[in-house]
Amino acid sequence: MEGDDVTLREQLFHDRVRETIICVLLFSSLYILCYLVVTHYRRNADFATDNDEDATVNKIALWLCTFSLSVSVGAILLLPISILSNEVLLSFPHSYYMQWLNGSLIHGLWNLVFLFSNLSLVFFLPFAYFFTESEGFAGSKKGVMARVYETAVVLLLLTLLVLGMVWVASALLNDTSARESLYDLWEYYLPYLYSCISLSGVLLLLLCTPLGLSRMFSVTGRLLVKPRLLEDLDDTMSCAMFEEAALSRKLNTETSCWINVNVDVLKTQFLTIQARRMALEMRRRASPWQRNLGYPFAMLLLLALTVVCVLIVCFHVLELLFDETALPRGMEVPLTDPLLGAASFSMFGSLGAAVQVILILYLMLSSVVGFYSSPLFSNLLPRAQDTTLTQIIGNCVCLLVLSSALPVFSRTLGITGFDLLGDFGRYNWLGNFHIVFLYNVLFAGLTSACLINTLTWAVQRELIRAFGLHKLPLTVSRSAIPLKLLLANGLSKIQ
Repeated sequence: MEGDDVTLREQLFHDRVRETIICVLLFSSLYILCYLVVTHYRRNADFATDNDEDATVNKIALWLCTFSLSVSVGAILLLPISILSNEVLLSFPHSYYMQWLNGSLIHGLWNLVFLFSNLSLVFFLPFAYFFTESEGFAGSKKGVMARVYETAVVLLLLTLLVLGMVWVASALLNDTSARESLYDLWEYYLPYLYSCISLSGVLLLLLCTPLGLSRMFSVTGRLLVKPRLLEDLDDTMSCAMFEEAALSRKLNTETSCWINVNVDVLKTQFLTIQARRMALEMRRRASPWQRNLGYPFAMLLLLALTVVCVLIVCFHVLELLFDETALPRGMEVPLTDPLLGAASFSMFGSLGAAVQVILILYLMLSSVVGFYSSPLFSNLLPRAQDTTLTQIIGNCVCLLVLSSALPVFSRTLGITGFDLLGDFGRYNWLGNFHIVFLYNVLFAGLTSACLINTLTWAVQRELIRAFGLHKLPLTVSRSAIPLKLLLANGLSKIQ
């Protein structure tokens, strides 16, 4: 018996060491990837200053932002990794090389992401912001440590203020739970605070995702070469080149006072025509397969993914009406129990699980596109080599809120049947039928409205453009188009 206990302890020790190594390697890879992304967007002037103190402060803040961004990517990958791990264990249940992939490892990843998300939102990112804005207390010796002391004091005061406000709010709702939160800060108070943050993230996803799903069509249209109905590409290209040349001559002419006054307007028009001409050249160089099949295939794929999302949510609404188990809940199991490999989380098997992973990643991408497309957050859009450190911190906060709410968002909408692990399933509002039902109905309605509006306007624009180009050769010959444009430019010069 004693030998069996020693063997069991050794096995548990080796399992824990292996899981730790896997987690360290995974987060290290994510950190390196996120560091490359952050350094691509940061403003180099903030780190090339003559003041060594400011450069050190900016580097520390950048490291904290990189860590938070890696946690965001880890939160995005939680559900896909869990679903794919379950399907791999179902396909290879007795494989020696898959013994490291077990429920304890997946459960540990969920707990680590939850812990690091809390630390990043509550401590790391606020510390990074206050650290960059601090200068040290008046009368104290200047240096990095003086800034650390000031940042720590400001962060402590802010923490006490936020905790006091949340405690007062919880006391107004439930006095017993408020008293309990004072006695058990870690087990009740911080999960309750994070539950409120997660609820705000889920609500933000509700607003951004339908907008992003509709914006994905226009974003994809700008990235791909799209065909135009009944369009003569050579004719359009010659017109664009003529307009660009005419505007270039206007800008180079300095004898007219009227041109000097409206030079900014001419520059804007010139850049617009130049961009249009470059786009036309790219379309002309594209192969017929790329021009005629690539764009329609991408549009049909986006439309299919969006329609499947709406249908799944509608089916989940019906499930909520007739089945109480459809409500999102947490998976309460010990860390040593096997969580994976028992059954597929999709009725269609591995194919359905792969579709679930694609839909989860597609929803996250759409939410990010919708977030930066909204007028309220469009100023946060990062620019390559021209993003300030304050903007980087703001982007990390928003992305962390969105990504940490993605598992709850996907489970609430019924995209996947994988139950939430760890503290992700302890949110107070997950078991409320009215909140979950209303959330699903709003998502389905908003997504359908945005999709119908986008497709309707897109078809109208293409038809108007097509009929306009169709009628143009009937009234004006190809040789007469440059002459007409020439006369128009001549009249504008006279005026």
